[in-house]
Amino acid sequence: MDTLQSLQWRPPKPNYLPHDIDVDEPIVDVYQPPIPMDKATDRENADYYAHMKRMAHEYNITRPKGYTVSYHFNPDMEPHHFGLTHPMKPFRLTLTKSLVTAYGMNFAMDNYNTRIATYEELNSFHTSDYLDYLHMAPPEEMPRDIDNPDKEVKFNLGGSDCPLFHGLYDYCSMSAGSSLDAARKICNKQSDIAIAWGGGLHHAKKSEASGFCYINDIVIAILQLLRCYPRVLYIDIDVHHGDGVEEAFHSTDRVLTCSFHKFAPEVFFPGTGGLDDNGPKSEHNPGAHHAINVPLNDGITDEQYGHLFQSVIGKINEKFRPSVIALQCGADSLAGDRLGRFNLQVQGHGACAKFCKTFGIPMIMFGGGGYTPRNVARAWAYETSVAIDVDEKINKIIPEHTPWRKHFVQEELFPSLEQILGEPRANRNSQKRLQEIIQHVHEQLRFVNAAPSVQQQVIPPDLGGIRDDVEDRLKEESEERDEGLRRDREEGLGISGEF
Repeated sequence: MDTLQSLQWRPPKPNYLPHDIDVDEPIVDVYQPPIPMDKATDRENADYYAHMKRMAHEYNITRPKGYTVSYHFNPDMEPHHFGLTHPMKPFRLTLTKSLVTAYGMNFAMDNYNTRIATYEELNSFHTSDYLDYLHMAPPEEMPRDIDNPDKEVKFNLGGSDCPLFHGLYDYCSMSAGSSLDAARKICNKQSDIAIAWGGGLHHAKKSEASGFCYINDIVIAILQLLRCYPRVLYIDIDVHHGDGVEEAFHSTDRVLTCSFHKFAPEVFFPGTGGLDDNGPKSEHNPGAHHAINVPLNDGITDEQYGHLFQSVIGKINEKFRPSVIALQCGADSLAGDRLGRFNLQVQGHGACAKFCKTFGIPMIMFGGGGYTPRNVARAWAYETSVAIDVDEKINKIIPEHTPWRKHFVQEELFPSLEQILGEPRANRNSQKRLQEIIQHVHEQLRFVNAAPSVQQQVIPPDLGGIRDDVEDRLKEESEERDEGLRRDREEGLGISGEF
C-alpha cells in the first residue's frame, strides 16, 4: 500500500472535523512543507528592510496618534507542524508576518519577540497533572485513533485532533507566552491594542486538550487582565464555539463571553453554544447571563454578520461596560476555509475589529482557527492595519516583494467570493432568524449589571516575583549567547503629525 495513502484522514467519532463526509474521503491534502525554512542572508535582509521602509513612506504608515499598538510573536512557532494530514498549519504565521512586514506595518507598532511561558504561568489555569503529561509525553508519528476510532487517549492527547508532535510543549509555551506578554503590556499601560496572532486557542480545557488546542492562552491572558481591570469582555468570531473560555469563566460576573459560531451539534464541533446557553441556570450564581452565544448557519454574508455583530456587541458594551476587550479573531469563519462554511470576506471579518476599536478601551487581538493559510494571513494582516489605523492607506494589491507571495494565489488583498469559492455557499440564515437572535440576546442582557461586585471575586495569583526572576535569567542568557541576536523593538517612523 502506498505510504501516503495509508495516512489519509479517517475521522473518529468525537472529532473537531466535519462528520458528514465519507470516511475514505480525505479532508485535507497530505502535508508537504511549502518552503524551506532557511534563514535569509544579511544582504537579503537589508534589501527587504529597504523595501519595508519604502512601503511605509509610500503609504504614510506611521504610528497611530493618541494610542500605542504592540505586536507580540515568537518566530520559533512557525517551523512546527501537527502531522501529515492535520489541518492546522503554523506556516500561516509565516505568511501573516510576511504580509504585515511587506506593507511596512511593523514600523507603526512596538514589536516584541516574546519568551515562552513558564510552567508556573501555564499552571495559573491548567492542572499540574495535565501539564506534566503534556511535557513528558513522547511524540508519536501517527495518531492512535487512525485504525481504532474508539481507542481512549489520556487527557485527549495523542488522537487525530490533538496529536503528540515533535516540540509540542515548546510550541504551546510559545503560544501562551505571546498572549501573556500582550496582556502584561496592556496591564502596564505600555500598549492600548496588543496583537498576538500566535494565540487564540480557545478550546483547551483545564485538564484536557480539545479541537487542536492544548493550552488555553486566552484564559491565561484574561487571568492576567483581571488583576488590573474589573471587567473583561471576551468576543469570539471563530467559526467554532469558544467553549473553553466560556467554561473557564462560567461562574464569574467579571468576564462576559460572547461567541459567534456555526451551530450544528450533530455534525459540527464542539456542538455547544446554543442560543439558550447563557451561563449557570441558577440566578444566585454570579455568572448567570454572562455567556452570550450567537449560533449561525452556513453561508452568512458580510452584511448579515456585520449587522448582527454591531447589534449584539453594541448592546453588550452598553450594559456590561467592559474595561478591556479580548477579541479572538479565528479566521476559519472566512469563505474558503477548509473547515468553515461561511461567506465572510476579509473586509467583513476585519469590520468586527474595527467596530470594537470604536469603544476606545484597551484590547488584545488573538489569532485562533483558520485552515487555509493564505486567507488567514490576509485577514490578520488587514486586522493589523485596522489596529494601527492604516487600513484605508495600504494598497489592495499584495506588494511584489512580499516573501512567499506565490502562496497567496490571487494578488489581491481582498479576493472576491467568486475568486475564492467560484460560487458562494447557500445562505441558510434568514433575516427573521437573525432578528430573533438579536432580540434574545437583548433580553438576556437585561439581567446583566453594569458594575459587577468585583470585591467578591477571587483575584488571580500574583506571579510577578516568579516572572521577574525568569525574565532576568532569560535576559542574561540571551546577552551571553549573542548580543547581535537580540531583537527588541523595530525602528519607528514617527507619529502622524510630528514635525
